[in-house]
Amino acid sequence: MGELDRERLTGALRRPSVKKNVAAIHVSGKLTLLQRKLSNVLLLNAYDTLITAPKHEIDARTLCLMIGYNSNDFDTLKASLRGLAETVAEWDMLDERGRQEWGVSSLLSYAKLKGGICEYAYSPALAEKLHDPKVFALINLDIQKRFTSGHALALYENCYRFVRTGSTGWWPLDLFRRLMGVDSAYYESFKQLNAKIIKPAVEEVSRSSNIVLTPETRRRGRAVTDIRFLIEENPQLAILDIDDGMAARAGPVYARLRDLGASDRLARQWIAQHGEEAISDRLAYVARQSGVRSPVRYLGAALRDGFGREEDGGTAEAPPPRSERVERLTRVRDLAAARTPTQRDADRRLFLSTLRDAGRRADFERHGWMSPLNVDAIFAFWDEMAPQGPQG
Repeated sequence: MGELDRERLTGALRRPSVKKNVAAIHVSGKLTLLQRKLSNVLLLNAYDTLITAPKHEIDARTLCLMIGYNSNDFDTLKASLRGLAETVAEWDMLDERGRQEWGVSSLLSYAKLKGGICEYAYSPALAEKLHDPKVFALINLDIQKRFTSGHALALYENCYRFVRTGSTGWWPLDLFRRLMGVDSAYYESFKQLNAKIIKPAVEEVSRSSNIVLTPETRRRGRAVTDIRFLIEENPQLAILDIDDGMAARAGPVYARLRDLGASDRLARQWIAQHGEEAISDRLAYVARQSGVRSPVRYLGAALRDGFGREEDGGTAEAPPPRSERVERLTRVRDLAAARTPTQRDADRRLFLSTLRDAGRRADFERHGWMSPLNVDAIFAFWDEMAPQGPQG
């Protein structure tokens, strides 16, 4: 998703509220590593409109790329989507008034592939739970990419929620097995569970993510009955941690971006990437333009392509269309800017993977979709990605 993003679908979600209530969401059955990554990217893509839109869309090739599939491997994508639709999420929690709430829902209410687009939806009840920041935190996709084990990613997802409290609290072993998706009789033995699941997963989480885990067990007699994980920030990878956005949301630039029509996630992403001063310059530039139909898209182009900078006296204009090729490139740029941040990142990386010449790659890195050395390749790429898009 994220960044989910951001942040995830499975496991116990125990976050203290004002009343110190405990919320839990867990899933039945097993999710493969690819299915877990898929669920996270789908959630990240949908998050801004999770409770306001009845359905969500993402380019199927973009989705495959973000998950690590071959971009044309739709059979694997179909199988993974089917698995998410067949997997049940269950929650048992207290609401804000202290009333007990139990519910059950499939992870996806439906998914379909048509015309190169993946369309999907969550049940309203599950979407409400996933969107609640007190219950759920989006997972950083840069961290997710580092995982090679589904058990390690599952452990990370369930532990990261408690990073601010420093401990997951005690989980009965039967709950822990459900969170990790292991229901084989082989793992009824704690010795086997520890050797095959816990130790390798703890090692990978501590090596690959922004947290370090230390497991502790509780016994009744000689038998282990409960487990918890102490959580510390990984000093080597803490930079990958997700900013909760509170500082950015408190600033005037964030408020101006939201007033302009930028989503919460996009506003925070731009602030983190460009800084408030640069965005303030571009906002002033956009405000001086007339006839702008999409201020957010125009601002995105200004940030990406460098026009409207303060050092230009605030008077620099976007490069004028001097030919049909420039006009087509401009339409490509606008088409790319209209996609979600997740899709835009995947589009750029997918196109870069097609460039073998170092000079052409460097030119694209510098100029993006306005790259003069890659005009024909850019047109061919977008003709395939969006046949009605950049053509004149």
